[in-house]
Amino acid sequence: SGRSASLTATRTGPPSRLLIFSVTAMALLNTSVLMSSTPEILESFGEPIERAGMLIATGTVTGIVAAPAIGFLADRYGRRRVLVPCLLVFGTFGSLGGFSPSLRWLLVIRVIQGLGSAGLINLVVVLITDHWSGMERTRLLGQNSAVMTTFLAVFPFLGGATTDLFGWRWNFAYYAVALIVGAVVARSLHDPWEAQRIPVVQRLREALAEVSIPANAMVIGLGSLVFFVMFGVFLTLIPIHLHETFGLSPTQRGLVAAVPAVTSTAAALVVTWFRVRISAGVMVAIGLGVFGATFVAMGLGSLWLLVAGAAVYGLAEGITIPTLQDLVAARAPEHLRGTILALWVSSVRLGQTAGPLVVGVAIGFWSTETVLAGAGVLVMVVGVAVGTSRVLPEGRPSADASL
Repeated sequence: SGRSASLTATRTGPPSRLLIFSVTAMALLNTSVLMSSTPEILESFGEPIERAGMLIATGTVTGIVAAPAIGFLADRYGRRRVLVPCLLVFGTFGSLGGFSPSLRWLLVIRVIQGLGSAGLINLVVVLITDHWSGMERTRLLGQNSAVMTTFLAVFPFLGGATTDLFGWRWNFAYYAVALIVGAVVARSLHDPWEAQRIPVVQRLREALAEVSIPANAMVIGLGSLVFFVMFGVFLTLIPIHLHETFGLSPTQRGLVAAVPAVTSTAAALVVTWFRVRISAGVMVAIGLGVFGATFVAMGLGSLWLLVAGAAVYGLAEGITIPTLQDLVAARAPEHLRGTILALWVSSVRLGQTAGPLVVGVAIGFWSTETVLAGAGVLVMVVGVAVGTSRVLPEGRPSADASL
């Protein structure tokens, strides 16, 4: 039948927040633990620094195609039945990367690892949206975003310190933690999902109709842009800039990458305060403006100005990511929720993949200072366009209690 699944899980209580946040942490582990050590990894294989983008992008490229398929499977067969295999694939192949005899082998392993990571972020948001609504959903998405931004800061520092102390290959041991998280999810996540019988073609037609709505299309496009900026400009370009311009070690580069943790976490935790006072469109436009201004400052200034810019940059992460996630989650029909959120994550993966690759090409032609400043100006232009377009919803989330 074409009947949507009944979310009987909502009557048995929501999943543990710690469990949800653990899956989010594993998703962020995918690329961020390697960010501070890309110069050392490439040097050990005798490869040029311009291939740093390729090393990062191979961990996300498969997600562009795999994320929608994973979302479809989660809608059809249930969240847990899809989430557990994703964690097992991610943890197994991620750990194998430390034994790579060449860059080519490492890239192949990273591609397969990316199949597992492709479903983690979107399934976390799906679980949150399944069990919470209104302001409680907005608050929990903000908390989840705080976890994201915190680990985006912690993992580069951890990877840099591990490289300095033991060598870059030991960073791949951290991926084994995903196997433990997968075992806990398999045992603890209560997900009595009723299998859906909606034909594949009908589901795809309905999903495409949803994402073709201008507001939904803009949210998906902006998700790609924000993660292009995060993974291409900040997490790929900044470590190279710190290495070449200021001569910082992997641990020092990791410390700079950790600077946005405090501000981004603080902003994400109070995002509900902003959401009841400022429209989503204005919040996203402000976030993009902050991204752009800080990149210009980081590209043209001293090391101390770069560090200060990184702290302000964290504010943009903290307000923009949960706002975009809340928009796409609130507008997705229940029976298409996994598919729609997976399409959003597919766009995010496109940004994560394209960002490091574009930056890798750009630094082959221009200095890191020029690329930073140029990227900042372009992002500010997009922010102004978003703020003046009025395409994003003006409404605020309701104050509904959790389901």
